[in-house]
Amino acid sequence: MTLLVIDWSVVGIKAGQLVLCLSILVVLHELGHFLPAKWFKCRVEKFYLFFDPWFSLFKKKIGDTVYGIGWLPFGGYVKISGMIDESMDKEQLKEPAQPWEFRSKPAWQRLIIMIGGVTVNLILGFFIFAMILWVWGEDYLQTKNVKYGVYADSLGRSIGIKDGDMILGVNGKELDNFSALSSEIILNEAKNIQLIRDGQRMDIPVPDGTIRSIIKRKGEPIVVPKYPAIVDTVERKVAKFLQGELRKGDQIISIDGVPVGSQAELMDLKKNKKNTEVSVSVLRGADTISVKAKTDENARLGFISAGADRYLEFTTKKYTFGQSLPAGVKKGWGTLVMNIKNFKLLFTSKEVKASESLGSFISIGGMFGASWDWQRFWSMTALLSIILAFMNILPIPALDGGHVVFTIYEMITGHKPSDKFMEYAQMVGMVILLGLMAYALGLDIFRLFK
Repeated sequence: MTLLVIDWSVVGIKAGQLVLCLSILVVLHELGHFLPAKWFKCRVEKFYLFFDPWFSLFKKKIGDTVYGIGWLPFGGYVKISGMIDESMDKEQLKEPAQPWEFRSKPAWQRLIIMIGGVTVNLILGFFIFAMILWVWGEDYLQTKNVKYGVYADSLGRSIGIKDGDMILGVNGKELDNFSALSSEIILNEAKNIQLIRDGQRMDIPVPDGTIRSIIKRKGEPIVVPKYPAIVDTVERKVAKFLQGELRKGDQIISIDGVPVGSQAELMDLKKNKKNTEVSVSVLRGADTISVKAKTDENARLGFISAGADRYLEFTTKKYTFGQSLPAGVKKGWGTLVMNIKNFKLLFTSKEVKASESLGSFISIGGMFGASWDWQRFWSMTALLSIILAFMNILPIPALDGGHVVFTIYEMITGHKPSDKFMEYAQMVGMVILLGLMAYALGLDIFRLFK
C-alpha cells in the first residue's frame, strides 16, 4: 500500500536532483585526488563517476587514464598506480615499486594527494554558500519579529510551550533565527527554553526524551509562528461552496464552531476533515459571515491563504560579491561545526540513536525539493559537500582519513606500514563502510514501509 500512494513524479524530480548533486560532488572530490597525483607524476589508471562492478555505462581511455561512468551511483573513485584502494588490486603490489607509483612517492606528497578530495569539498561548500548569498541573499525570520507568538503542536505542548508564547532563547542564549529552535535544542542538548507568556519572562525546562522526539520528526518544527488566517486567492476549480462563499480578504475565525486564531491552527484543525462538509465562520469587514463548504481529498477548502511575509517582518540581507566570500566561509564553517556536534551526539547523548539518525541515499534524496528549485538545490549541494568532506576525513581505513592517519604515522615515526598491513586495513575499512551503508539503506526501507 505504501508504494501505491507514492507520487512517483516527485520521486523522479528528487532523484534527478540527487544524481546531479552527487555527480558534481563526486567528480570534484576525485579531481582533488587526481590533480595532485598528476602533479607528483603518479600514473592514474582510472577516473570514474560512480562504481563499475562488472561493466561500465561509458568509458574512454585518454593517455594512461580510463575515464568512465559506472552504473552503481554510490560514489566514484580514481585508481592511482601503487595505491591500495577500493579496487583491491593486489597484483601490482607483488612487483617492485615503480617511479610512477603512489607508494614510491615521499610521504608528504602522498599526504597531499590523500587530503585533496576533502580540501576540494570544503572549498566547494564554502564557495557555493558564498554564491547563494551573492545571488539570492539571505532571508530569515528573527525570533523577535514573531509578534503574534507561536502555535505549538503536540510535542511543543508536551515540552510546556503554550499557544501565544513568545520564544526568546535556548539555554540562556538569545535565539536570533526562529527556524533554528529545534536544531539549537538538539545540538546544545538544551536544558531550558526562555520565553514570555502573558507578559512574564519564564524558563521552561526541557524534559528528558525531547531531543530524541525532535530527531524522529526529521525536521518538522515543534512550533510555528502565528499570523491571521486570511483568504488571499479563491481556487474556483477546487472550492465546493454549499452555502455562501469565501472571498479575498476574509479572515477565518472558526471551523465547525472551533475557534481559529491563526493560519497554523486552521491547518491543524482541518487536516482530519477530508471530503467533509464544514461550517466556516469568517470576518468580512465588520461582519461575521457563515459559509458552508466541502473539503476535497486533501482537506482543502478551496482557497490559498496569505503568506507569513504579509504579517511578519522577515530579515533580508543582500551581499556584494566581495561580502559574500567571507560570509560563505562563515556559513560553511558553521555547517561543519554543526555536523561535528551531530556526530559527537551519537556517542555522548543517551537520546540520540543511530537507528533514528542514520539514513541512506533515500533519506538524502528526500531532502531535495518536490519541484526543481535552484536555490534549494545549491543549498543542499553545499551542505552535502561539507558533510562529504567531514565523513571522508574520519580515521576509518578505506576512507581518506584512514590513509591520512597511516601517512602521518609514517612521517612521525619514520616507519611505513607494510603493504600487507595496508591491504588488511583496507579490507576491514571496506567491510565497515559496506556494513554501515547496508544498515542505513535497511533503515530507510523499513521507514518507507512503516
